Amino acid sequence: MKVSLATTLSGAAMDDESPIGKELEPVAAVLKVFGLLAALGERKDTSISELSVRLAMPKATVYRFLQTMKSLGFVRQEPESERYGLTMKLFELGAKALQHLDLIELAKPQMQMLSDKTSETIHLGVLVDSEVIYVNKVDAKHNLGMYSRVGKRAPIHVTALGKALLAWEAPERRDAIMAGMTYTRFRKHSVASPEQFLEELDRTRQRKYGIDDQEFEEHVICMSAPIFDHWNSVVAGLSMSFPEFRFDRSRMDEYADMILAAGRAVSRDLGCSNYPPDQR
Repeated sequence: MKVSLATTLSGAAMDDESPIGKELEPVAAVLKVFGLLAALGERKDTSISELSVRLAMPKATVYRFLQTMKSLGFVRQEPESERYGLTMKLFELGAKALQHLDLIELAKPQMQMLSDKTSETIHLGVLVDSEVIYVNKVDAKHNLGMYSRVGKRAPIHVTALGKALLAWEAPERRDAIMAGMTYTRFRKHSVASPEQFLEELDRTRQRKYGIDDQEFEEHVICMSAPIFDHWNSVVAGLSMSFPEFRFDRSRMDEYADMILAAGRAVSRDLGCSNYPPDQR
């Protein structure tokens, strides 16, 4: 006999002591949240009673979830009618996702160009909270290259991408991001304090690109250029990662020109007219 997920969740919910019930409780909560969001999206305003009937969910549960989503800014409540609707926050999240999709497509030709010229690992990264996350990658053409994967997170203070992303960030947002960072010393050359990191950001702006000279991963050197949008706000970064033994230090200016040209090209496609923008 086949048992549906809904039946399993229902049975587990009735038996709080059941191991499967406890295991599936978070899953059931997530399903309820998405069910509520979908139902709210179908109408401008909806009451708790209507949602309760539509989703076969107790009114108290509906109310509890709505209040949580309201506190997070995803749901609004009409004070007079006590009806609920979605806010623009979900639209903003969707817009950010579309922006990343557009960014990935726009960056692909430049990433491939960098790969063709260097044969090394190329990354596209963005800031998420107080970390860098890789959103696209071109693997090295050599057998030995930097190991990474799309979706991997990396610290800001010891990566070329992190430095390039934060060096041109607005001071208020930069300070807020730095407040959530942990300055772990990964290698002997790693930046290990906010004061050192601010000095490194100054150097990054002066040279116009970020560099990680074995600060995060031993025997790996990375160079990164920022990407700006039409508001001249930094939205992403491109990086090249070399094993130390293949990094020709006499060609550093050439590498810098390559990565900056790629960053400038993607920024231009996003509407940035002044690359890099005036220092903040």
